Amino acid sequence: MTSRIDAGTEVRFIRGVGLARAQALADLGVGTVFDLLEYFPFRHELIPKSVPIGDLELGKTGTVVGQLKRLRRTGPPARRRFSGEVEDGTGRCRVRWFNSGYLEGKLHTGDTVRLTGKVEASDDRALLTNPRLSVVHDQEDPFVDDRDRFEPVYHANGAISSRVIARIVLNVLDQADHLVKEFLPPRLCQSRRLQTRKAAILGIHRPIHPKDVALARRRLAFEELFLCQLAVQISRARRSAGSKATPIVVTDRIDERIRKRFPFALTKGQNDAIDEIVTDLAKTAPMNRMLQADVGAGKTAVALYAALAAIANGCQTALIAPTEVLATQHFEKVKRYLHGSRVRIGLLVGSITPTKRVQLRGRLRAGNIDLLIGTHAMLEDDVRFSNLGLVILDEQHKFGVAQRAKLRAKGTAPHALVLSATPIPRTLAMTVFGDLDCSVISGVLPGRRPVHTELVAGGDVARAWARVRKRLDAGEQAYVVYPLVEESQALPLRAAAVEVKRLRNNELRGFSVGLLHGRMNSSDKSEMMRRFREGVVKVLVSTTVIEVGIDVPNATVMVVQHAERYGLSQLHQLRGRIGRGPQESICFLVTDAEGELVRQRLAVLCETNDGFRIAETDLQLRGPGELLGIRQHGLPQLRVADLTKDLQLLEEAREDAADLLRQDPLLKLAEHALLRQAVRQRFGEFIGLFDVA
Repeated sequence: MTSRIDAGTEVRFIRGVGLARAQALADLGVGTVFDLLEYFPFRHELIPKSVPIGDLELGKTGTVVGQLKRLRRTGPPARRRFSGEVEDGTGRCRVRWFNSGYLEGKLHTGDTVRLTGKVEASDDRALLTNPRLSVVHDQEDPFVDDRDRFEPVYHANGAISSRVIARIVLNVLDQADHLVKEFLPPRLCQSRRLQTRKAAILGIHRPIHPKDVALARRRLAFEELFLCQLAVQISRARRSAGSKATPIVVTDRIDERIRKRFPFALTKGQNDAIDEIVTDLAKTAPMNRMLQADVGAGKTAVALYAALAAIANGCQTALIAPTEVLATQHFEKVKRYLHGSRVRIGLLVGSITPTKRVQLRGRLRAGNIDLLIGTHAMLEDDVRFSNLGLVILDEQHKFGVAQRAKLRAKGTAPHALVLSATPIPRTLAMTVFGDLDCSVISGVLPGRRPVHTELVAGGDVARAWARVRKRLDAGEQAYVVYPLVEESQALPLRAAAVEVKRLRNNELRGFSVGLLHGRMNSSDKSEMMRRFREGVVKVLVSTTVIEVGIDVPNATVMVVQHAERYGLSQLHQLRGRIGRGPQESICFLVTDAEGELVRQRLAVLCETNDGFRIAETDLQLRGPGELLGIRQHGLPQLRVADLTKDLQLLEEAREDAADLLRQDPLLKLAEHALLRQAVRQRFGEFIGLFDVA
């Protein structure tokens, strides 16, 4: 190890690391001293001060110091078991370690040991199983500095343990004075009553009292949210100040012509969203707006209004969807709405023939396609627009940052409208989508009825299938959803491709049952969807490929198998495929899983059809990464801040970031040099802030 290290020093040069442990740390994302100091523990464990063995309390965690007696080794090396007794003059307790070959040669009869573990009973003695162990050497006093300790627990792997990581961190903390740089403005720390960064780093890695952890966590969570808000707001400001977009103006005549294309009157919620979008489109600053809507609120019609407004102004529009099924359905619906109009539309998906692809590319480049609907195939380099003025991304969280940027780059500062049918909790919207203006369509379309949802388990399954058959006998249709296409040895779950055969011969005998999943080729998927829409197929067995966009009003019942395997928001999206006609619809959530937690979680769907309430619950239960796929959105996982608990901190961070950027929009002042570096280091790559200068 070097006598003095800096933040960029590789961890292999730290005392106690070496090449093997350096590789293990690298697998955890830790390569430098800076990474190590920023590798925060995910919890802290109370190690109580020692008590006499005679004072141990059954069922509680206790620490004892005593001499090891009658040490025995049993079992093969790979599954070695150690057992013995410890005595301290006040009594004896039993101790045992399972699968503990690592203790070979480190533990001997007569050793003085400090042990911490949960106290159990073994006959008339206390028993500690797999306790934390430290051997007290002869020259040490085991009772020096004997007190309650709050030890950090780190995410570890098979090659390195949390305790080893903790020791390595301690080896660099003594040099924290020059390793940890304060980058928050002093006045901000004072106004928000935040610890210094050095105190927070010490408090999170080496706390003395529980309050040390609380104070450290508050400071580190605030700074993380503050850096994120700075990055998001700078990114937004720079985009607005960049290239000028083509203004898209909606006159009364254009508005009238667009509305005539819809075979229904738009709702107040839709009209409110359209007003916000039209206001943005008329500006030279590119629109960057997210349109949120719960299932059945009619966001597609609003998006089409925006597309037709752009086309009326001589601009091309691109609408990209995550799947061919959804893109094709958009195409067919738009064709119906625009029948007899002069709007030229095209469909670009991966399955079209090479000849058609060449023809379509030529028409697009020549400006002979006004609205192009497609999938990721639209992102290919040879797809070029003549005058792209508006980009619409449906189910935008399924597109990565680079994909979104590539689509927008096909035009000169086109306006952008991103659609989300997954209601997004406020904390997520502020953090992940802080660079977007947000419109929310309130309410649902006329005629949409709430879906009745029931949890089905055990003996209720047969009755549920009987109710499905009754609906089918009445001429209605059904979905049956499975989590897998094919059976897997790793997961004991039923799969669609296997179950479809069984259902045809058992629960759904006598009805036409079709199969739809993502591995089918496009023509087979399209044909199956056509047959289901036309009622030739009565039951569609599928995977989550039907999660968005499928619209068959006669489908009134859904059976979701292994419902515990899905997030609540995903289940809400799935059941949104029914309830699109005048009949009452019902969704059966089938689960074999036991446990109160599973039932409580799924019960939320039985209680409400409010997607925003469901999304909030999903966020609390699964976290933001699982709910939306944070890396797809462009934001790294938050390491300290918790979006389910830190709304107040987030509000404060957003407010302070806005105040600071009003004074120094691009963090160019010398006093903000370290802050600028911290923003770029933590969030620059993910939010597109590559060159804050």
